[in-house]
Amino acid sequence: MCIAHETCLVVAAHPDDEVLGCGGTVARLAGEGARVYFAILGEGVTSRYRHREEADPMLVQALRSRSGEVARLLGARDIFTHDLPDNRFDTVPLLDIVKIIEELVDRLKPQVIYTHHGGDLNIDHVLVHRAVLTATRPAGGADAVKHIRTFEVPSSTEWAFGQFPPAFRPNIFVDVSGTLEVKIRAMEIYESEKRVFPHPRSPEALRAIARRWGSTVGRDAVEAFELVRSVV
Repeated sequence: MCIAHETCLVVAAHPDDEVLGCGGTVARLAGEGARVYFAILGEGVTSRYRHREEADPMLVQALRSRSGEVARLLGARDIFTHDLPDNRFDTVPLLDIVKIIEELVDRLKPQVIYTHHGGDLNIDHVLVHRAVLTATRPAGGADAVKHIRTFEVPSSTEWAFGQFPPAFRPNIFVDVSGTLEVKIRAMEIYESEKRVFPHPRSPEALRAIARRWGSTVGRDAVEAFELVRSVV
């Protein structure tokens, strides 16, 4: 967890990943006075088309606008959006992704970063994970980053079925009993991304996931994270 005087940066591949991965935690952190920022690296739409240039630019802009609504609802101080190609991050030099994150780390100097877990089905998620670790090597401005925590993304992390190591093994559990419904409302803003039960992105499934993790640590509702490093 961040505390009141700390800065947290959430680095996500796509619009909705920030909600699915840590929306309840962000709402709690912001409510307790932490400075939380979102970075969304991909545009989140164009993979639905055979060729990226076929996508309607208005759809990209609409999704970006909804990301801003989500950030305000969850209490983020600001959101930084980028235009990496949806589900095609592997066509971009890793260094380009790293430099985006390095610039944000240098500007914001976050003590805590939340980002994707590395054992994920989605290639964009995997590359963001790798880029975050590269950008936050403990040298230069990255020295400010003391804690890196990775989240699962329902409908992506678990759908790898543990076949892409490492499997998600959470060891940090944040009680979101008071903010779970804010997370659900935030996901509802992403009309093009929400699904009906039994899809993992449905409201019913998101509640079930939070309660499942909560049951493992004696809480009503929890978001789970795997710690990469913590410097105290």
